[in-house]
Amino acid sequence: MDGLVTKSAPSEFAVPHKSVGDLDAEIAGKLIAHAADIALVLDKEGVVQDLAFGDEEFSHEGVSDWVGKVWRDLVTPDSENKVTALLSEARAKGVSRWREVNHPSSRGADVAVRYFAMQVGGGERYIAIGRDLRPVSALQQRLIEAQVALEREYSRLRQAETRYRLFFKMASEAVLIIDANSQKVVEVNPAASRLLDQSPEQLVGAPLRKLFADESERAVQALLAMVRAAGHAEDARVRLPFSEQECTLSASLFRQESSAHFLIRLSPVDGERVKQDAGTTSLLVDIVEHLPDAFIVTDPDRRILAANIAFLDLAQTASLEQVRGKRLERWVGRQGIELDVLIANLREHGSVRHFRSILRGEYGSVVDVEVAAVSVLEGEQPCLGFVLRDVSARVERERPAARQLPRSVDQLTELVGRVPLKDLVRETTDVIEKLCIEAALELTGDNRASAAEILGLSRQSLYSKLRRYDLVDFTPENGGDH
Repeated sequence: MDGLVTKSAPSEFAVPHKSVGDLDAEIAGKLIAHAADIALVLDKEGVVQDLAFGDEEFSHEGVSDWVGKVWRDLVTPDSENKVTALLSEARAKGVSRWREVNHPSSRGADVAVRYFAMQVGGGERYIAIGRDLRPVSALQQRLIEAQVALEREYSRLRQAETRYRLFFKMASEAVLIIDANSQKVVEVNPAASRLLDQSPEQLVGAPLRKLFADESERAVQALLAMVRAAGHAEDARVRLPFSEQECTLSASLFRQESSAHFLIRLSPVDGERVKQDAGTTSLLVDIVEHLPDAFIVTDPDRRILAANIAFLDLAQTASLEQVRGKRLERWVGRQGIELDVLIANLREHGSVRHFRSILRGEYGSVVDVEVAAVSVLEGEQPCLGFVLRDVSARVERERPAARQLPRSVDQLTELVGRVPLKDLVRETTDVIEKLCIEAALELTGDNRASAAEILGLSRQSLYSKLRRYDLVDFTPENGGDH
């Protein structure tokens, strides 16, 4: 877009000499200054001879310094041709069309002005009348911001609706939305459709009373009346028609726009649900029992409650009774502090993955393991769950060469007599100390506080050694994911 503004031909005074009369230059100048946001008087070369502005904003743009300067030099490069076109058209036709011109500003964004030019004084001078477009730009910017805000809000609502739809569809509990006035079904989820043994199309629009046996009608209405009056009510026992299945009904009231709706939940109370849950639980127990990875459940004090066959094999024990009630650190962890680090992260984050440790057998075997753990502190019996995967083969493949001492025993022997003993001891001690610090950081997943505790150092001492061995930015190759 070149900034050209096309408009219909303006209506001019029919008899200006009679209606307006002869206006002297001073009056004409005042009229122009008050009618325009900015007005320029230019010579035939386009040099500004005089100017006036009715918009106070222009006083902050340094327009008073424009006198004596070429108009083309006062605009941005993309507007130079527009200035030339304004003057050329005014020279050819007497009056040009409106064009949008940008002036550079020392305060930030360019100043947009819409100009038209008029030839006066027998072609020796031009007057350019300008209207400040910044108020229009500000309104446009506000409109754009409002549109962006609306789109953002619409996107947020759409995402919320998507989450609601997904939750509504995936919920295992039967849920129905009922219009509070007509008591007709507005929406049902798949679980409700299965429980009521009807398709969603059959249920939507059906009266609520049709969904329950006749003897349950009074209980349903009493519950809804209590919810409408108090906002909540005790659950009610109802029966479904045909199947005579007994369910627990609960309801809550919510408003959507100008109408009220009931959200109704149905839960079977007969033995069918219990039977299904028991079957599912039995299946899960069988799967966990035969997992190739060791699985342990402990109480919050780390005393073993249950373990699978894989753990018994790694721990070199014959039966669950030999490990039940014993503390987990008897088999897991290099030393007491290592399991403390694991439990501390578990309590802080709720779950831990990829924690490297060892599992010691009753007869001296040691296996490198990777631990995943979860804390389940809510429920009838708070507990901790651990899965231990044997990674001995992987550790041997991944053991970095950098952990080897830089000199062999033979090399150290050759240095005897050429290097003072204290220097040899210092070098070897430094290397071993650095390797131990790296191992502690690997073990704790770069948890500096836990590493210091494992090494028996204060935090200040550990940080001093990290700087000494250039390990401040050390990144564990197999760090724990806590």
